[in-house]
Amino acid sequence: MDTALFSAASLFHGADDSDDDRDEMQVDAEGEKQALEFVERAHDFPGMKLSVREFSSHELNANLLWPGTFSFATWLVKNQSILDGQRVLELGSGTGALAIFLRKSFGMDITTSDYDDKEIEENIAYNCRANNLDVLPHIRHTWGDPFPVSRPDWDIVIASDILLYVKQYDNLVKTASFLLKEYKKTSEKAGCTTITDKSGTQVPARSPMFLMSWRRRIGKDQSLFFTGCEKAGLEVRHLGDLVYLISFKS
Repeated sequence: MDTALFSAASLFHGADDSDDDRDEMQVDAEGEKQALEFVERAHDFPGMKLSVREFSSHELNANLLWPGTFSFATWLVKNQSILDGQRVLELGSGTGALAIFLRKSFGMDITTSDYDDKEIEENIAYNCRANNLDVLPHIRHTWGDPFPVSRPDWDIVIASDILLYVKQYDNLVKTASFLLKEYKKTSEKAGCTTITDKSGTQVPARSPMFLMSWRRRIGKDQSLFFTGCEKAGLEVRHLGDLVYLISFKS
C-alpha cells in the first residue's frame, strides 16, 4: 500500500477549466468500457491514518480524495459538539473516507451516499473493511432524482468539494432542499446548538442542517449554487475555514 505523497490541492484543475475538460470517460480507443483500476494509499486524518482505495479514474469523478475531505475532517474535530448524538448523511461520499473517519473517531451514526453506481458503493464497502469497520449503510442516489427515502431523518447532511459541475447545481439544490424540508426528527438529541462563524458571531444551528466544505475560491460559478439555495428558501452562512451552513430561513 502506498502512502499518499501528492498534494491534495494538486488534484484541482485551473480556475478556467470547463466541465467538459473534467469529464473523464473510462473507455478505450474503440469505445469499450475498460476494467476499473485502483490504487490503495495511506492517508493522514486527525489522530489516525486510514487506508483508502481510490479509483485510478472513474467516469463519475468519484475516484480520488479531495482537499475538502481533510480540511472538513479537521473542522469537524474542532466542532465535535455539533455532531454529538446526531444522525448524519454524507452526500457525494466518493471513497467514503470522511464517513469512515467520523465513524471511527466518534462512533457516529452515519450513512454514505453517492451516484446510483455499483462500483462506488462496492469501493466504499471495501474501504470500510480495510479499516476494520463494519460496512456503513449506503444510499445510491443521483441528485435531482426522487430520493429513495420518503421521510429522511438525518439531523445533519454533510458534503465536501461537491461543487464541481455547474450543470448539477439545480439537482443538488433540489436534493438538499428535500432532505431539509422533509426531515423527520427521530433523535432525542436533535435540536439546536451554536457555531461560531468567521466573524466570531454565535450562529444558531438547528436540525436539520447542511454543512458543506468547499476548498476553492468561491467564484461566479459557485455563487450560482448559493443563489439557487436562496431561491429555494435556504439560508447560507459562511462559518469560516471555507465551511458553509445551509438551512431553512428562520
